[in-house]
Amino acid sequence: MKHIKKSLFIVLIFTFCLSISCSSNNQEVLEEEIVEEEEEEEEPDDTDTPNPKVMTLGTYAHFPKLSNGRADIVTLINQLNDLNANTYNWLIWQGDKDWEDLILFLPEAKKHNISVWVTLVPPSESKPITKFNSEPFGKDYIRWSKEIALLSKVYSSLTALSIDDFNQNLNTYTPEYLGEMIKEIDKVNPNLKFIPCTYYKYIKPDFAERYASLIDGLLFPYMAHSEVANLKNPDLVESEITHIRSLFKEYIPIYIDVYSTAHSRLGSSTPEYVEKVIKYGGEYADGVLIYTHPNPSVVPEKYKIIKDEFARLKEVGKGK
Repeated sequence: MKHIKKSLFIVLIFTFCLSISCSSNNQEVLEEEIVEEEEEEEEPDDTDTPNPKVMTLGTYAHFPKLSNGRADIVTLINQLNDLNANTYNWLIWQGDKDWEDLILFLPEAKKHNISVWVTLVPPSESKPITKFNSEPFGKDYIRWSKEIALLSKVYSSLTALSIDDFNQNLNTYTPEYLGEMIKEIDKVNPNLKFIPCTYYKYIKPDFAERYASLIDGLLFPYMAHSEVANLKNPDLVESEITHIRSLFKEYIPIYIDVYSTAHSRLGSSTPEYVEKVIKYGGEYADGVLIYTHPNPSVVPEKYKIIKDEFARLKEVGKGK
């Protein structure tokens, strides 16, 4: 039976490689990782104590780049470790090599115990409205679901799929269409989570009722929407998260997205604001992600705040 399972697994992986037109270099990376995954799965567990649940602490998008425009994976890993982050949310959008670079990033993320989410852009952020799509599968989100699930089967570091501005695009992501996406995921890897990006003002009782069974959590960009939207008031985190939870019949994980980078309409946030939202998020949410990944040379004060707050949250053992 072991030989049969391995043969089926290898067929699955080579089918995946052909479907995304991998380069020969990427094929070698995939093949090496397959062997590593199989060897690790066969190793006995030396402890009867399960690993404690760890709070999600991560950054999102704007990874550092090399001079040729490709992702600087070494620098990204070093910065995530320095920030005390355990998660990175990889946005596939404006770079035509984002998908290929993701495949190169995943095994390195695993070596450093970093979980990876993948975010796609919806139709409202795709061609012809903008200059870019998520490539190589564009707006075929059912195909994306299948391919990302296949990738997560190879690389266990890939744990979640997200879609930006999800609830502004529900004409595309109807419950029926999203159901087809989830079916593709579950065929390959039911452990891959779907955690869409959802804004407070769009999370209504009807949304909760129609989508609760199809989502595994909410990525919640905080901007004090329960008053006039702004990046100045951090004091509504608790009440907004409590309200969102009240709309769902069962507990739903909420991952707060903190604006470190300026919002296109609301302007910049201050270091003090970022610090307070992270603190409140650590207390009331299931995880904290930073939008966007901070450059220590460009925003040194915010970088240090994120690093210190993530260290504090790890130290107190939030989420265990």
